[in-house]
Amino acid sequence: MNIREKMEQQELELLSPYAACSAHSRGRERTEEECDVRTVYQRDRDRILHSKAFRRLKDKTQVFLAPHGDHYRNRLTHTLEVSQIARTIAKALRLNEDLVEAIALGHDLGHTPFGHAGEHALDEIHPGGFTHYRQSIRVVQILEKNGEGLNLTWEVRDGILNHRLSGSPATLEGQVVRFSDKIAYIHHDMDDAQRAGILTEDDIPVTLRILLGYTTRERLNTFVHDIIENSLERDHICMSERIFTALMDLRTIMFQNVYTHPEAKREEHKAVRMLKKLYEYYIENPEQMSREYQELMKRGESGSQAVCDYLSGMTDQYSMEKFRQIYIPKSWEGY
Repeated sequence: MNIREKMEQQELELLSPYAACSAHSRGRERTEEECDVRTVYQRDRDRILHSKAFRRLKDKTQVFLAPHGDHYRNRLTHTLEVSQIARTIAKALRLNEDLVEAIALGHDLGHTPFGHAGEHALDEIHPGGFTHYRQSIRVVQILEKNGEGLNLTWEVRDGILNHRLSGSPATLEGQVVRFSDKIAYIHHDMDDAQRAGILTEDDIPVTLRILLGYTTRERLNTFVHDIIENSLERDHICMSERIFTALMDLRTIMFQNVYTHPEAKREEHKAVRMLKKLYEYYIENPEQMSREYQELMKRGESGSQAVCDYLSGMTDQYSMEKFRQIYIPKSWEGY
């Protein structure tokens, strides 16, 4: 019995009967030889961690576009916070931490530059529409590894696709990530908003602070404990009705006071217009895209989809640089 097989046996013996054990995975789209050291979910986690799309997350907007300051979250730090929250919950519930981590690290791989503003821009202009969760699946199935994809297990792909609020993950691990994503962004976006001076604790109703806590740290602790206490030895992940309602109330406050706040939205219209102009340019000039996206078209992908893939994979800075190269005149240099 090799190391992987021993770990698979330990999962069967130690994890919750509701956990998704590696030995029972529904497998990959393409059959592969098993690793003798890592389980299938550990391999998926590692593939995501080493992917180009994951590295690009560090230069993609979370809420504030190009913020002045070193401590504002970006899409990568959001992803890491989701992963840590989800792993804490999974460990307490004796679920599969490796599966939770793989889903969490991969859930936002398809996000555009400039956060949801970029997502809305592509959704408006691309004929097939655009959502980041579907694009995340395209990234791991098609776009990574020069068109080969990462060949992830079914459970990881299901968790990535269903991490949105209206999603229905098939595994408890996917359900943990779905909750953790919401908890993470409400928690850290509120922290960033307070740092930016556009939200204060006084903007949160006192009834919510009495129930959840008087700081972002205390509220995060409340949410995590509530999920654990209400999901122990159950076949689904849930929160108490009172705490879940309070979570949604905080989310509403964030949409009213932060996500639509002029300070956070100040540059978004520029980003939207820029991405739409880039989309139009590359539709007319597909030969100007990176080689891997031209290869997509040679393999039969539509030009519009290849352009959408190219733009959604860009970082904030790279998209701005491309816009400058294409549309901003360069200074004349005499000789």
